[in-house]
Parts: sequence; C-alpha cells; structure tokens
Amino acid sequence: MSHYFFTSESVTEGHPDKICDQISDAILDAILEQDPMGRVACETTASTGLVHIMGEISTSCYVDIQKIAREVIREIGYDRAKYGFDCDTCGIIVNIDEQSSDIALGTNDEVGGAGDQGMMFGYACDETPELMPLAISLSHKLARRLTEVRKTSQVDYLRPDGKTQVTVEYDENRNPVRVDTIVLSTQHAPDVSLERIRDDMIRLVVQPTVPAGLLDEHTKIFVNPTGRFVIGGPQGDSGLTGRKIIVDTYGGSAPHGGGAFSGKDPTKVDRSAAYAARWAAKNVVAAGLAKRCQIQLAYAIGVAQPVSILVETFGTGRIPDGVLSEAVSKVFDFRPGAIIRDLDLRKPIYRRLAAYGHMGREDLGVRWEDCNRTEELLAAVGL
Repeated sequence: MSHYFFTSESVTEGHPDKICDQISDAILDAILEQDPMGRVACETTASTGLVHIMGEISTSCYVDIQKIAREVIREIGYDRAKYGFDCDTCGIIVNIDEQSSDIALGTNDEVGGAGDQGMMFGYACDETPELMPLAISLSHKLARRLTEVRKTSQVDYLRPDGKTQVTVEYDENRNPVRVDTIVLSTQHAPDVSLERIRDDMIRLVVQPTVPAGLLDEHTKIFVNPTGRFVIGGPQGDSGLTGRKIIVDTYGGSAPHGGGAFSGKDPTKVDRSAAYAARWAAKNVVAAGLAKRCQIQLAYAIGVAQPVSILVETFGTGRIPDGVLSEAVSKVFDFRPGAIIRDLDLRKPIYRRLAAYGHMGREDLGVRWEDCNRTEELLAAVGL
C-alpha cells in the first residue's frame, strides 16, 4: 500500500450537539449519585433559545432537571445573550416518562440481560501512548486546548463553539509520518479580525499541541476558513444528543455499531459494551499481541452473554485471530452485569466524558483505559 491520508475531527464542549450530550450525562450523573441502580435513557435537543429534554427515567430519587441543564450551559460558557444563547433566559421543556416495563423484565439484576440488541466495537492501536489513532487524538487535544485558551482568557474574543480536524499522512507500512492538514474553526466576537484569530490560534493552540516533528513546510493550517464564525452554538445550528458518535469513539478509524453513549445508564450495552470492547482491545495491544486490534460484541435484548465476539488484528497479530478471540473470551466477561462490576460503571463519571471523547481518556482514570489484563491474555495464548 502506498502513502495515504486519514482524517478525524473533534468539537469543543460549546458545540450544540455536545451541549446536549453534556446535559444528558449531567442528568444521568445526578441520578446515579443518589440512586446507583437508576435507569436512565435521556436525550436533549437545543435550538435558538430553547432546550428540550426527553426520555425514560426510572429512579427512587428526585433531581432538578431544569437546574442541572442551566448549570451545564453556564459552565460551558453560554451565560449572556450576546453569545446567542443564555443559560438564565433560555426556555427548558422537560418531557420524561418511566422506562418500559417490558424492557425491565430482561434487564433486572436477576436476569442481567442486555438492555437492547445491537453490536458495539472497540479499537486500539500503537500510534499514540494512550493507544488511540493519531488523528482523533490530536483533534481532541486541539479542541481541549482551544477551550482552555478561552476559559483562561488568554484572548478575550473566543466563544464556546468550535471544531477541529486533523489529516495524518501514513507510509506504506501504516505508520503515521506527518500531519498534512489542520482545520480549526472557532466562534468569536464580531469585532476581531481573521488575521488576528489565525495568528493567535496557531500560536496558542496549534503549536503547543501538535508535536513539532509532525509539522513541516507542507503542512496546511486552515483557521476559520469561511472567514467569519460569530453566530454559533444552538443559535447557529440545532443540537441533539448522540449526533457525534464518531467524535466520541475513534474518529472513523474503526466501525461504529450506531448506538450513542450519552444519557444512557450502564445497563444499556450501547455504552457499557463499547467501553468493555475498548478495554479488551487496548489490553491486546498493550500486551504486544497486535499493533492494531478491533473487537466486535453483539447482544440480544434480555440475554446476558454476547451472541458473538469477533477479534480482528488486520494482519498485525502475533497469533491467529481465532486463537486470540478465544483468549479474549476467556479473560474478559462481557455480560452486562460483569462489565458494570469490572469497570465500576454505576458511579457518576459520565458528564466528564461527554466532550473530547470517551476513549483514550487516561486523564479521567476510567477503568476501560486500564491495561490490567495483559498478563492474563499472554497466559491464555501460551506466551
């Protein structure tokens, strides 16, 4: 294979879809803090001046959903009307019902079945220290740095909405060799010039974030390529929970089963099994058993054991994929109850994950990023 290019994107916490993800997960966290066994499937939409929160929640506790939503919006930075969205004056509609009793039959603690059918993917590779693909790793770091520059007032014109994108060039052996293109778009005050924004973003965001060895004279950097980004957030585009599932995972480097994460309690395998598949794939790569590993899990609603487990190492494995699949099935328990137990998923940890990716988040200490089963995997394959 000749040299090729691969691109991934990220968005800041002020992007309208990410506002919705964070509200949904903040509600989930508030419920789990009081009722770890609460069942939550909560979605949020946002548009100009309005937030609509809907879904199914079964819990023994009370949380002030409107107050939680306003506080999330405030912390993101939409706290005045001139930004196009105001946490104190936006309308909030809450439309919540209880979880279906039919679904509860198959997901209670006695049965411990999956909350739905579907397939989930986990992935890991050796391109970065956190064993994530380089393009999505850099995109997230740029987005986080952009938000840091805004929140620490290193410049005074930035607004919460923003997007980043990185294109990486790979050699014929699939090794990343350089960054070819960076795209950074940030919402800004109306009275600042594009020239200043470009100079500041390269100096304050790109250069401190992207290793100099990956940049060269041919690297292209686009900052606000339309020339103006004053109208942003829910005023510029409607937002919806679960609309950034590729941003949340691997930036397109691996397939996605289609199920979103935010607003769902861990009995929903869309979320918990995706974390478990990442955990298993990361341990495979960390153990040196492959340079790239992708794991697919599939479930039937109300059934605890996965209906299938597939391990794919794309020709980079030290042992046949079939043998590795058997070892992964032996070392990892993919029943929903076991995943919740092993990854400690009934704690209020989810709002922090709702921006800048759910995978590779070693900064948050989440358990699916632990490389704690490498020795067991090596023993299971006889190495």
